[in-house]
Amino acid sequence: MTENVTTRENPTITRPVLDRTFSVAPMMEWTTRDYRAFARCLTRRTLLYTEMVTTGAILHGTPRERFLGYDAIEHPLALQLGGSDPGELAECAAIAEAWGYDEVNLNVGCPSDRVQNNLIGACLMGYPEKVASAIDAMRRTVSIPVTVKCRIGIDDQDEDADLARFIEQVAATGCDTFVVHARKAWLQGLSPKENRDVPPLNYPRVYRLKAQYPTLHIGINGGIKTLAESREHLENGADSVMVGREAYQNPWLLAGVDPLLYGEAAPVASRHEAARAFRPYLVERLAQGSKLNHVTRHLLGLFQGCPGGRRFRRHLSEHAHRDGAGIGVFDDALGQVDEQRLTESA
Repeated sequence: MTENVTTRENPTITRPVLDRTFSVAPMMEWTTRDYRAFARCLTRRTLLYTEMVTTGAILHGTPRERFLGYDAIEHPLALQLGGSDPGELAECAAIAEAWGYDEVNLNVGCPSDRVQNNLIGACLMGYPEKVASAIDAMRRTVSIPVTVKCRIGIDDQDEDADLARFIEQVAATGCDTFVVHARKAWLQGLSPKENRDVPPLNYPRVYRLKAQYPTLHIGINGGIKTLAESREHLENGADSVMVGREAYQNPWLLAGVDPLLYGEAAPVASRHEAARAFRPYLVERLAQGSKLNHVTRHLLGLFQGCPGGRRFRRHLSEHAHRDGAGIGVFDDALGQVDEQRLTESA
């Protein structure tokens, strides 16, 4: 489903009506434009997110295409922003709208030391008034949705009272969509990697948040590995589900999204078909000067757990990085997995 939306620079952009039931989380160095293009070979309905892009990169980095470029096939597509200055975030939101993004999302969940020092990410949960000011400035500037991805709290915050206070202050600006990573972020004492696993998951807190604010869209994120789990979260009250690392490391998971969650046929019927569907995009990227391994690294998990899957990964790992590596290396890697045998074992 689509709707026509007028923007300053692109008066005839046609945007899809966003259905956030299932999305892939923004992940640094992983949810690049190449990964997102491959994901579209597996699912039409999943909402895709960029990596977090800081306001400084957009406003001062060159060329801007490096930070904002994408292929039209990636829609529906959201840009995740990192920043805290209302003016800068509003300017970046306007740029995102002009570039044709379908949503702008503010990162209030990343626990990295680097972003903390610039008042970006999870540390902003300690400054709900700053987040509210930023969201208000963005919403006044653009017509596309402005959303928030956050944690259930940071450090010694109370997971009930402080989270409710944060949501209420930000929602007062008119923001009605929050994707909540169901873990605290411990900014003191845990590394960013540890913050992805060590703090315990508290899914019931997210369900209670939805019950407390029934008019808000409350999505859930964190530790979700299967579509069965995704459906369970939806049945328990979450409005949407966002999956992170599992959707990257085991991309074939995405082939089940359209049929299982939307009742629609998947774009492809097999892993080989997905690889072949991606091949023209890969050829185009090579022609544009991309290195083969920079694109194919996102496909290394395609045949995870399948006969020949290790040979596929090994061939790409050993050959795709070499100077002059071309499409033949990809074709040879795909040939390492016997399609008939894989079909018979399915």
